[in-house]
Amino acid sequence: MLTGTQIRIARTALRWSAEELASQSGVGSRTIKRIEMVAGLPSSNVATLAKLKNSLEAAGIEFIGSPEDRPGIRIGKPRK
Repeated sequence: MLTGTQIRIARTALRWSAEELASQSGVGSRTIKRIEMVAGLPSSNVATLAKLKNSLEAAGIEFIGSPEDRPGIRIGKPRK
């Protein structure tokens, strides 16, 4: 599971706007902004969070930690 903060930081690290992430993931930009406002686990559909995670990971983001134990990201190379 991802926190709203991890999603926001990952998007920022890629220099993507919420609209760019929406385009890459198929999730609405308003939904993304709502999710990112939550510091912990967002109350969102699991499929929605999976779409965001997959899009960010494809761009080279690695999610580390857990929501309860030092959640963060690493920036790597995009998947081909």
